[in-house]
Amino acid sequence: MSEQGKPVTGGGTSTPERPAASSAAVPAIELTNATKRFRTPSGALHTAVRDLDLTVAQGEFVAVVGPTGCGKSTTLTLVSGLEEPTEGEVRVQGRPVAGISDQVGFVFQQDAVFPWRTVLSNVMAGPRFRGVPVAEARERARDWLARVGLAAFEDRYPHQLSGGMRKRVALAQTFVNDPKILLMDEPFSALDVQTRALMSDQLLDLWAGTGSSVVFVTHDLDEAIALADRVVVMTAGPATVKEVFTVDLPRPRTVEAVRLEPRFIEIYREIWASLGEEVRITRERGAGNAA
Repeated sequence: MSEQGKPVTGGGTSTPERPAASSAAVPAIELTNATKRFRTPSGALHTAVRDLDLTVAQGEFVAVVGPTGCGKSTTLTLVSGLEEPTEGEVRVQGRPVAGISDQVGFVFQQDAVFPWRTVLSNVMAGPRFRGVPVAEARERARDWLARVGLAAFEDRYPHQLSGGMRKRVALAQTFVNDPKILLMDEPFSALDVQTRALMSDQLLDLWAGTGSSVVFVTHDLDEAIALADRVVVMTAGPATVKEVFTVDLPRPRTVEAVRLEPRFIEIYREIWASLGEEVRITRERGAGNAA
């Protein structure tokens, strides 16, 4: 079901594995009339996102989809504190974003590992940077490596791992810091189809019970629906929220199984009717520029 023109405001389907999101609680993330402009090399101003209103509840998993280059990643950088809005306001846990917060974890499309460090050392790095004693950091890192199935690979280096294994390291690196907000920018896009599905299932397993709020940017609508409580459709750039859809599929979910559900197909059609129009607009703009 869609909520025409409304920002994400409530939680998704509650499960025994994680706390239900409460509409009465302070939102985990709030963007209010957020606009971001960049100066291009030619000196012109480029508007990446405009008048963006988006609210994510505590413990909610929100997927963001939209045409290529519309500003989805910019939205994540505003929440993370890596960029400041040109206009409007961004709040995390009820407070204005002022720089990078240790409550926020960010999983990028590219691997963010130190190639000269072992797997264990990579996962320990976050706690150590936060002042956690070595013994405790090692214990926490080993716990999360066990959760992602890499306990036997703690002494390996990143170049000795497969792409899927490196993504599991990235998840362990993020979750070991106990983030309240988890931002993910197309983290599985470089993986093959089978590994991508396995990683999606593992992400849901790791997230369950943490209470963390997730904003997951993807170009894959199947992936968005399978993972999220709600799917936000962005307009063709400069991006703003066009429409929000509730994913009323029960949890816990297995990605490959949920894709076969009749309701999944119904939701896909509803969202694609909205998203497809924005994709067409972007393609037409590109064709016009090429001409």
